[in-house]
Amino acid sequence: MKVTFLPKTTLGKWSVGLVVLFFLLLATGMTAVSVFKQEGGETIFDNLWISIPMLSAGAAAIAALITGIISIWKSKERAILVFVATLIGLLVLWFIIGEILAPH
Repeated sequence: MKVTFLPKTTLGKWSVGLVVLFFLLLATGMTAVSVFKQEGGETIFDNLWISIPMLSAGAAAIAALITGIISIWKSKERAILVFVATLIGLLVLWFIIGEILAPH
């Protein structure tokens, strides 16, 4: 097994691309809050300028987790970026589950 930095398989490339999309959508949501002075409300859907990029970012991270796991398991991908993308997706999923189970 040879460990590389960049992914070789298609699913590995998708996993890394989805994590990049996650960070871009996260930055978009944070920009909407800080620069454009958007504020949240009682529910997540009270302000769509915040909720759409943030929910999309969460979905992209979870999709990166799934594609990363499939790439590592089935395609035997051993790229460092795929492992990092899978770890980021796992951390986001853990955060989302924590927010659902113990909201504050």
